[in-house]
Amino acid sequence: QKKRRDIMEEIQTKIIKVNEKNPEKDLISLGANVINEGGLVAFPTETVYGLGANGFNEEAVKKIFIAKGRPQDNPLILHVSSVEQVESLVEFISPEARILMERFWPGPLTMLFKRSSLVPDIITAGLDTVAIRMPNHPIALELIKKSGVPIAAPSANTSGKPSPTLAAHVMEDLNGKIDMIIDGGSTGIGVESTVLDLSVHDPMILRPGGITLEELRKINPKVVEDLSIIKDDKNIIPKSPGQKYRHYAPKAEMIVFTGEVQNIVDAINEYTYKCIDQGKTVGIMATEETKDRYKKGIIISVGSRRDKKTIAHNLFNTIRLFDEKKVDIILSEGVESSYIGTAIMNRLKKASGGNIKKV
Repeated sequence: QKKRRDIMEEIQTKIIKVNEKNPEKDLISLGANVINEGGLVAFPTETVYGLGANGFNEEAVKKIFIAKGRPQDNPLILHVSSVEQVESLVEFISPEARILMERFWPGPLTMLFKRSSLVPDIITAGLDTVAIRMPNHPIALELIKKSGVPIAAPSANTSGKPSPTLAAHVMEDLNGKIDMIIDGGSTGIGVESTVLDLSVHDPMILRPGGITLEELRKINPKVVEDLSIIKDDKNIIPKSPGQKYRHYAPKAEMIVFTGEVQNIVDAINEYTYKCIDQGKTVGIMATEETKDRYKKGIIISVGSRRDKKTIAHNLFNTIRLFDEKKVDIILSEGVESSYIGTAIMNRLKKASGGNIKKV
């Protein structure tokens, strides 16, 4: 294990700049060659940057866990470029799954199916289900097509750190540990895909993300949320990425404040003065509507409460900015847990290690 890690650290990471809207196919072919040769390629999706390997190549997939420092009981998502590709990876595709594919693919919806024998154990962490999605990004789709295999890809960051929404974030975490980064600019949604388990009686959201509970219920009213989204359970066996471990975490301590907006502002102001008195550097993750109500600390607006998609888009980059500014503590505003707000609060809860204060 140690020997392999030493070898990986000597890799010269190549960066290729690709036009996001009209990807140069010859450049994407270079990435596909790396995938086919058993290497690792970071690439943009509509959610965050993924770290891809050939999903059929167990040795290549092992490199993902080593490069990220990721626990091997944390399953990976297989990325496909067509519904036909799914057929051989699963036991069967139910009519309800086909309806969801038609409505939300390509897009930020990952679905769990009973796996076929073609899927290596390392992908599923030994479980009998496999997570699959079709990303809605021209670079990602072209890379999968050119590779000719499903691409196993978690987020392209050091395990536990905020997910990468820019190629620069990938460089910061994985330079020298992976073969190639395809730089396709900033990702759109900014939080990972929704993971929906279709192997159970009522379809269950295991991780909230870019497709909301409310959107899914319009197509299938039976969709429910897994209890682990609502409460933490240390003994959970993760069926999906993002369920068990502390994720998206800054270097600093982080506290998230929830409640009425004015109460949040008052509480953060009070806490800021207390921290400054203790000699701490304070970062405040504010919103457009509140940023001028804070007088002390390093204040960064994460987006607008009136359009929570802006908050999702900026969330991980903002957390990384506070790391760059070397703050000791981040005081973050919470948002309402509805629509995309559910995914935002899920990420803030994980990033803060569950350090949430209702005010």
